[in-house]
Amino acid sequence: MASPASTVKLHNRSVAPEPEPTPVAYQAWLPYWAVLEADFLQVFSSWVYRSWILVAATMAIGLFIYRWGLYNEAKIIQPASHVITHLLRGILMGSVALVGVIAAGAIAGERGSLADSILSRGISRYQYYLGKWHGRLLAILLGHVLLGALTVGGTRIILHEDVTLEGGMVAIFISGAALAVVVSLGVMMSAMFARPLAAAAGLWVLLYAAGLIFGAMPHSIPTPEWILQKLPFILKGEYTREMVVQVVLYAGGASIGSAIFGMALFARKDL
Repeated sequence: MASPASTVKLHNRSVAPEPEPTPVAYQAWLPYWAVLEADFLQVFSSWVYRSWILVAATMAIGLFIYRWGLYNEAKIIQPASHVITHLLRGILMGSVALVGVIAAGAIAGERGSLADSILSRGISRYQYYLGKWHGRLLAILLGHVLLGALTVGGTRIILHEDVTLEGGMVAIFISGAALAVVVSLGVMMSAMFARPLAAAAGLWVLLYAAGLIFGAMPHSIPTPEWILQKLPFILKGEYTREMVVQVVLYAGGASIGSAIFGMALFARKDL
């Protein structure tokens, strides 16, 4: 049995204060960055994306070899602006199909696990849509810039130099803005349809209808055909700042408008 003296000592012993809990900083946009990073890596490692890069690079290298042989054998000087215009036209026209498939699978390709990834975790549908949209945009525009830099740099070295460096950069920027509209529309269609194939088909129908509408518009509006017609002059540096701003405003408005519509629809759609 404990003595009274030991009991007093136990009662008088000082108790150490409990440590205060460390405050945890809440990062509201952390789920958005996680989705963006995961989607970018997923697109970058997909076989469709690599096929697009490989086909476009093969097309550029083959055209360089043909034009270089034509110059050495027949001494025919090929203006670099015309070569780059034909190459960019082929890359853009051929890229629409593959880029549409890549963009259409952004959300529709994950319908099976979409409810668990959104409703059971701390991420909103808006952040999920933005992460998917920006991840696809970043991956596709990065590939477009690399292909454009290869095209402009290789043509300036091999063929006759009538292309300015600034004009080449502006041409890549403008064609990338047109490609961004396709990506934005593809992600919007991906949020509307439950199957990637249906989303891709809806995107192609929408682009076909837009092409018919653009054909009836006045020439002052920067349609895709208008951009392709202006590319030879832009590559030579014959452009105005107002022209570039006009293209950016139209392309940016179409991309942001489709993203807002897609987010609003995705927020109210059953998964």
